[in-house]
Amino acid sequence: MTQPPRVTGELILGIDLGTTNSAVGAVESGFPILLADTEGSRITPSAVWFGADGSVEVGRKALRRRASEPGRVVTSVKRLMGRRFGEEAEFCVPIERGADGGIRVLGRTPEEVSAEILRELKSIAEFRLGRPAEKAVITVPAYFNDGQRAATKRAGELAGLEVIRIVSEPTAAALAYGLDKLDEHSRVAVYDLGGGTFDLSVLEMQDGVFQVLATRGDTRLGGDDLDVALARHCVADLEELDATAKVRLIAEAERVKCALSDRESETFRAPFYDGSRSLEKEVTRDDLEKLARPWIARTLTCCRQALADAGTTPSDLHAVVLVGGSTRIPAVRNAVAELFGREPDLSQHPDEAVALGATIQAGVLGGTLRKMVLLDVTPLSLGIETFGGLMNILIPRNTTIPCKAGEMFTNAAAGQASMRVRVLQGEREMARDNWELGCFEVPFEPAPKGQARVGVQFRIDENGILEVLARDVTTGRDTVVEIRSAAVNVDDEAVEKMVGESVEYAFEDMAERVFTEAKLKAEELLPAVEQALAEAGDLVSAEERSEIETAAVAVKEALAAGLPNPLKAAVQRLDKATEAFAAALVEKAMMEALERRL
Repeated sequence: MTQPPRVTGELILGIDLGTTNSAVGAVESGFPILLADTEGSRITPSAVWFGADGSVEVGRKALRRRASEPGRVVTSVKRLMGRRFGEEAEFCVPIERGADGGIRVLGRTPEEVSAEILRELKSIAEFRLGRPAEKAVITVPAYFNDGQRAATKRAGELAGLEVIRIVSEPTAAALAYGLDKLDEHSRVAVYDLGGGTFDLSVLEMQDGVFQVLATRGDTRLGGDDLDVALARHCVADLEELDATAKVRLIAEAERVKCALSDRESETFRAPFYDGSRSLEKEVTRDDLEKLARPWIARTLTCCRQALADAGTTPSDLHAVVLVGGSTRIPAVRNAVAELFGREPDLSQHPDEAVALGATIQAGVLGGTLRKMVLLDVTPLSLGIETFGGLMNILIPRNTTIPCKAGEMFTNAAAGQASMRVRVLQGEREMARDNWELGCFEVPFEPAPKGQARVGVQFRIDENGILEVLARDVTTGRDTVVEIRSAAVNVDDEAVEKMVGESVEYAFEDMAERVFTEAKLKAEELLPAVEQALAEAGDLVSAEERSEIETAAVAVKEALAAGLPNPLKAAVQRLDKATEAFAAALVEKAMMEALERRL
């Protein structure tokens, strides 16, 4: 029997940087594995202790310090990633305002705290693998925005890692779930409820390709919120206590919550929690479930929205996969089963699935795994130039590929015999400020203005190749252009520059877009109104005619002034003033057509 060829490739770590727990993995001998620390645990608590003398401890060591020095132990720092001061109210240690308006805890940025966790995971990997690890794939919630993703990448760099890819957690979990189902065609929902965030993603898996159909979530919804609610339930004056007492009570609430996943009741114990008072209170699973109802309901709202976005019903799904430590709660599992009409799939380890999926993606990128196609995203929006020099986006940035999107366009001038399709990439409102990927002509039968129909579809395959199809609806004739790799292979610095410029010039860009759109509408509306008044002015009263003429003058004045918002308002006024006139014109045309037929 011949041995299969040994897969070799670059070492890239897969890291789940979680709110409560984190994990690291790598592909060894062709198999994705999670790596255990010196104590034999594959899970590292996302906790960091900062000593007064500058020393640092991470993980279980840090948690053990929480009893004696709760004010020096930072947990759930993921909730602060990419945030500005004032956006997050409650936290385990006091939040300070940085000079740049960002957040500081114990004098450090959230990225610096996260970097300590990542540095620990890097150390675990190097200890187990016996060689340096310098590159990583790191997961984030699907609903993390660009700022939060960028902050995660910076944390990795501070830890001495080159972050090859930022991957959405539900996608990673689906990869772990689908590793042994690569030849099947299935549609799954991944319900990911962790310590600080929630995501529901609907994914389709076929022939080793994983495609995200829809994602909904909340980056401020997780087990931490239930811990606080339980602590308040047990201690009515929780908000009046100092930070140290609150930390101890919330930590005890977390312990009780976890225990109630296995038992019907548990005692909440807090000896001398404020220096003098002690508390022992029996908490039942029913008590916890009552507190959890609104919390669970928020996740179910996201589930319904994601299903609607994906055009999917629960009966269309092959499985509902649960990941995240908070899915151990029986009430969560029951609610998911009721909403989706099926028992959830518990085959994935709730704390390890995301890290395993990240490891699989890392293996694909490093060349140590070749069984599946890696999901990618479009780093910048893709679209075409439309009349007036506007950028019309068909595929927004960060859309998971493979994907496709299309729209119908029409001729801007009478007798026009072709349409130029200019394919653009970028985030600016005006076509001239974006990058041109390609340009081609689409011929069609000459027709009156607005009568020709050309459908344009963008399709990006799993290899990052953009195919643009333009179809003349009248003749069914297709024009197809292939743009290889330009859609996804964009230098990081160029992407950051483009996104940065889109923010820097956002107000100017939007003002120009508003003016251009209103100008196009005005130039179409004014001649039509003047012609209609000349030919059928008897259909309107003197009062209505006066209002239409006044509104038309206002449009002309706003056009001459070149101000976007006044022009937009003037066009809307003229549009509204002519509504009854337009209806009368339509009715007259119908009566004339009927008379001719008779």
